[in-house]
Amino acid sequence: MKVLLIVTGKTTDKRIEALTAEYLRRSSHYVPLQMEVVPDVKAVKGQSSRNVKDREGEAIMRLLQEGDCVVLLDEKGKEMRSVEFAGYLEKKMHSGARRLVFVVGGAFGFSEQLYARANEMISLSKMTFTHQMVRLFFAEQYYRAMTILKGEPYHNE
Repeated sequence: MKVLLIVTGKTTDKRIEALTAEYLRRSSHYVPLQMEVVPDVKAVKGQSSRNVKDREGEAIMRLLQEGDCVVLLDEKGKEMRSVEFAGYLEKKMHSGARRLVFVVGGAFGFSEQLYARANEMISLSKMTFTHQMVRLFFAEQYYRAMTILKGEPYHNE
């Protein structure tokens, strides 16, 4: 199974970018987490947030394949502890889907088209984070889940 993280926009903070890259590198020893960046849609004066979300959603939809299990990282999604997330990933990896795709939206969230296409939603927190921070937090939690599944000493519980 391939695991993909689709994110919107570049990371402008080099420290966040470096830490995210480190966790992606670490995850490559297990089931690698690949990250695909969709360019930001620049809001122009008079353009609605819905229009921005729709244009970002169209770009994300072009990256999706038939049969993908699509999981939106959304504050309204299901919250899990790290151990529960590890179990969730293990079940997904045995589900027969070819690709498990996690999606981080832009500043305005997701389009209705993406909500309709999604199989599930997961929340990293009830709090709101920048989309740049979410990719770092998710990459770390993905790596943590892999170490939990392998019984390695990264996670302490």
